[in-house]
Amino acid sequence: MKVLISDHPEMLMPDHELETATLKAGLGDDLQVDVLAYTEDMPKEVLYDAVKDADALLTGFLTCDEALMSHAPKLKVISINSTGYNLVDLNAATARGIGVCPVGEYCTWDVSEGAIAYMYALNKNMKAYMYDLERNRKWDYLAAPITPRIEDQTLGIAGFGKIGKCTARKAKGLVKRILVVRDPHCTQEDYDAAGVIPVEPEELFRESDIIVNHMNLTDENYHYFDARAFSMMERHPILINLGRGQHVDEDALIEALESGTVRAFGADVLYGDPPVLENHPLLDRPNVIVTPHTTWYSTTAIETLERISSQNIVYFLTGQKDKVFKLVNEV
Repeated sequence: MKVLISDHPEMLMPDHELETATLKAGLGDDLQVDVLAYTEDMPKEVLYDAVKDADALLTGFLTCDEALMSHAPKLKVISINSTGYNLVDLNAATARGIGVCPVGEYCTWDVSEGAIAYMYALNKNMKAYMYDLERNRKWDYLAAPITPRIEDQTLGIAGFGKIGKCTARKAKGLVKRILVVRDPHCTQEDYDAAGVIPVEPEELFRESDIIVNHMNLTDENYHYFDARAFSMMERHPILINLGRGQHVDEDALIEALESGTVRAFGADVLYGDPPVLENHPLLDRPNVIVTPHTTWYSTTAIETLERISSQNIVYFLTGQKDKVFKLVNEV
């Protein structure tokens, strides 16, 4: 039996000791575990050759399409070491009887921590002051515009799932009030318990001083933050994107930043994962902070992620589908 661990080099885990130990503990010491750091400039045949005799594929950001699956006749399960699985062709996987198992929970606390960190850093103009100190060697508190206290501002949250709720809990008492976009899976009791006010997107855009995006990516919320949305942002908010890069129309965002419609932008994600950074128009701006998809990254999250994604493979291959953390297709 063979498990292939493969991803873009920058997306692979720092090491594979815990993954390998978890896999072998459940599938036997004779299990073959191969690792392939796959780059876009490699011939597809390199990946196809590595996966051709694999029973399981563990990845986060490889495109798992019909072509890949057609080269993997033994493949039974694709374990995704992230919450998103939009890079997997679910129809093709289901047709071939391949289970798809993302990790549904491992970094809620960490990402919500990131939301609060971004909120304070951008409101306090940390990037602008660092630029002025390090590039111009100036000691000047007037180098950035004055801002109101966080406690006097309204926070808007788009995406009121587990992470959105966790951010609301952390922000309660820090901001004046919290608005959230109405969620069909939430009741008024959920909103009341969290101390938040449910509103339509248009009201959130108009009333928020800070907007945090925690949505999962769907066809319906692609470019959720577009020119129309920015035109409604009367309070010139900070926008923080911790969902997916495709949630934000980057061209429209750049116009909003340059016009002052959006006063600052923070993101842990951009178009592409990884994005093309050469001459990227959002970089090198004093009111923009971008991190390379790191808000989830902590010792606890890494251990949880590696353990769950490896256990998903063990459970699936040993016929214990009921123990898989999250199986998103019927096989």
